[in-house]
Amino acid sequence: MTLFDWIFVVGGLLFVAFNVLAVTRSGGPPPGSWRISAALSAAFFAFSAVTIAREGVLGFVPVHTLGLWGNQVWLDLLLAASTAFAFLAPEARARGMRPLPWFLLVAATGSIGLFAMLARVQYLRERTVVATAGAPLLGATR
Repeated sequence: MTLFDWIFVVGGLLFVAFNVLAVTRSGGPPPGSWRISAALSAAFFAFSAVTIAREGVLGFVPVHTLGLWGNQVWLDLLLAASTAFAFLAPEARARGMRPLPWFLLVAATGSIGLFAMLARVQYLRERTVVATAGAPLLGATR
């Protein structure tokens, strides 16, 4: 692996570790966590763009068709992405997002689209919480 490869691998792992720690320590995503998801999506997009430039758009196909391990990893990625999408889609829909365009993005880009979708859901959730923070509760009396 080149130094360039190591920078993206280590950077990605640190980003994921930070995100996991932030969520588990606070009991939920901290304010502004949508920025972490958006940055992770952008960073992985940048890495993927370099990969595509070096190895072509379909460079992943030979890796996943060489043997059973390649097939297993491919199926694992598809199952993980579809599971994450299935859990994220209802909240996305509840926040006014149309799931079909997001599904197409996730299907075409994998984690890039999934983290972009997560960032949007987190942003809309945070915006809703801020907007309703000052609103009185229904049925509240003075």
